[in-house]
Amino acid sequence: MTDTTEPTDLPTSSRPRIFRKVAVSVLMLAVVLGAWWGWDYHTHGQYLEATNDAQVAADSVFVAPRVSGYVAEVFVADNQDVTAGTPLLRIDPRDYQAKSAQASAQIAVSDAVGANVRSTIEEQRAGIEQARAQLAAMQSKARYDAEQVRRYTPLVASGAEQAQQLALLRTGAEQSAAQVRAQAAGIEAQQRRVATLQAQIQQAEAQARGSKAQLDAANVDVEATLIRASENGRVGDKSVTVGQFVAAGTRLLTLVPLDKLYVVANFKETELALMRPGQPVSITVDALGGRTVKGRVESIAPGTGSSFSLIAPSNATGNFTKIVQRVPVRIRLDVDPALRRLLVPGLSVTATVDTVSAKDEQGR
Repeated sequence: MTDTTEPTDLPTSSRPRIFRKVAVSVLMLAVVLGAWWGWDYHTHGQYLEATNDAQVAADSVFVAPRVSGYVAEVFVADNQDVTAGTPLLRIDPRDYQAKSAQASAQIAVSDAVGANVRSTIEEQRAGIEQARAQLAAMQSKARYDAEQVRRYTPLVASGAEQAQQLALLRTGAEQSAAQVRAQAAGIEAQQRRVATLQAQIQQAEAQARGSKAQLDAANVDVEATLIRASENGRVGDKSVTVGQFVAAGTRLLTLVPLDKLYVVANFKETELALMRPGQPVSITVDALGGRTVKGRVESIAPGTGSSFSLIAPSNATGNFTKIVQRVPVRIRLDVDPALRRLLVPGLSVTATVDTVSAKDEQGR
């Protein structure tokens, strides 16, 4: 019986040739990959600056009342999306409405006082006109009496008339002149009274303006009892309930504008030489399973993070250790609205800035 089984093993002499071919291929591939990596690093890779000291951020609005009082109504729930102008909560407005009504009453009182004084002035002016008419009559009588004295004086001197008659005429002329002076003084006093009344009108008008200012302030307080959302966002950190007393300025909730998210990346000072606003950024978001989104450098902070700390460091001491500082860089997110809604402030990200656009400035 003839054995027709073909041999499966290669001849021993052919194995080194195969190994050499594989080794040469691997070596060539390594050389090509190394050359490509070197070329890529030289032309682009060395200009990529990355940091994982970066977080998603937003300019959140801390909602606080302008007036104090008891919370009457809360219109929103935790994590609720709201639009600008949406009512968030209401503080009991009755105390402020009472102040508004009181100011309105004070305005009415001032207006009534002013109207009363104006009526008095009109009456006073009518009395002045009457007094002036009486003064004119008295002045005519005084002129007549004085004329009689002048006419009788030569007659008495010639003996044609008695001296007693002249004395009576002189007495009457003096009385008429005195009445004229008294009437003129009375008219002047009445005119001064008009000036005093006009000052009272000005005082009433000033009180009315003061009450109007109080009314405006009270109305502002009444409007402030209804707190509305200042912009679109999501309600967070809500710590207010119905019946709670809140003081003016107390933080009640936070409104996070999710449509205005950005990234704050803290780069080392040694990584900022070629970083410029407008450069593209690749952002890897941990919360999205390492998904990468796009962005652009918006601005670079005017100082390091430590320079804006509550207690600024002082290096003017005998002992000093140099520490690489970090500078916050604000990055604008270029993502669609659907993806943006998956992001919230505080998420950790890794930001990689492509600074190749500024490579020509390196040697300057």
